[in-house]
Amino acid sequence: MTSPTSTVTVAEIRAAADLLSTVIAPTPMEFNRGLSERVGADVFLKCENLQRAGSFKIRGAYTRMSRLTPEEKARGVVAASAGNHAQGVALAGQMLGIDVKVYMPVRAPMPKVQATKAYGAEIVQVGQTLDESLVHARAWAQESGAVLIHPFDHHDIVAGQGTCGLEILEQCPDVKTVVVGLGGGGLLAGIAIAMRELRPDVRIIGVQAEQAAAYPASLAAGHPLAAEKMSTMADGIAVGLPGDVTFPVVRDMVDSVETVSEGGMSRALLFLLERAKLVVEPAGASAVGWLLENAEVGEVEGPVVAVLSGGNIDPLLMLRIIRHGMVAAGRYLQFAVRVPDTPGSLAGILADCAGVDANILEIEHIRTGPQINVDEVEIALRLETRGPEHCARVLDAMRAKGYTVIEQH
Repeated sequence: MTSPTSTVTVAEIRAAADLLSTVIAPTPMEFNRGLSERVGADVFLKCENLQRAGSFKIRGAYTRMSRLTPEEKARGVVAASAGNHAQGVALAGQMLGIDVKVYMPVRAPMPKVQATKAYGAEIVQVGQTLDESLVHARAWAQESGAVLIHPFDHHDIVAGQGTCGLEILEQCPDVKTVVVGLGGGGLLAGIAIAMRELRPDVRIIGVQAEQAAAYPASLAAGHPLAAEKMSTMADGIAVGLPGDVTFPVVRDMVDSVETVSEGGMSRALLFLLERAKLVVEPAGASAVGWLLENAEVGEVEGPVVAVLSGGNIDPLLMLRIIRHGMVAAGRYLQFAVRVPDTPGSLAGILADCAGVDANILEIEHIRTGPQINVDEVEIALRLETRGPEHCARVLDAMRAKGYTVIEQH
């Protein structure tokens, strides 16, 4: 890749690292055996999900806000964010004594909204996307004189996020491939600038959610283009338009921009929870999702570092993802049976399920329906199982007992 003169230098990233040294500690770098076996190379996880405020965003937010003039600090700041940047700005404001106002989409995850309020910020929820919230933040900045702290498209933001790249090189000095989730591009641009000057041989891969991917079309066109669709659970990287500061860095310094499916992020989140004991949000799991979904053995040179950019996940979303993942993995089984509407029928089903070691989670009686006779009842069951083979054995056992089985998905 070429290495053009960047608006941000490694010297500025190092200065940001010195500035942040009293604010944050380096996040852990964890070897992951399961991913390594899948990819065929050593894979390490850069755990920004364990950063202060739950994501890398404090790096850029504090760097930017600490460099405001006394007059600018007195006027306060305004930001637009789906959650992680909001928390980073609010925490930086708390530490620096700066008033913070944040515009967040109306559907921003509640834990992120509550955490931002807890850091002392004023919250206004407006718009369906980050880009819509950003319009209101810009308007407030013009009206009030507050300084807009952009989530990614500013020199100081990129320099602050680039400190993550310095840590990667310190913690894994022989790294060959770095995979980073990509929204607006602040983190990816910062890491790329550090890598290109200090380790130009490293392959850098950006990963976008395929349902909110503005960069592939923008790179093909040679300039920022708005995404045609924005429908992803990965709110942390749901950015509709690349930035003027970040786009040329990604274009000139990043080897490739890939996409990951919603299912890929779900599987990655569940994988990280089960195999790495790490809580990660969908955006934060995008790099791992791409590795699981696309990186065949031998195609990615190791050591590989996958950046887990954030861990601020709504528990309700996590619950849905876990259930979806458990069904996909054959750990849940849902079906219904029709039995005579007589005493003892339910007890018989329970005993038959116990006989094949299936644990019953939910039961529902359905007494009326177009396919149910007057003297019948349909009983819907959700069972906990041990995998696809166990699911098949349970269904075979039910049919062998004479039940009419209606499979549900």
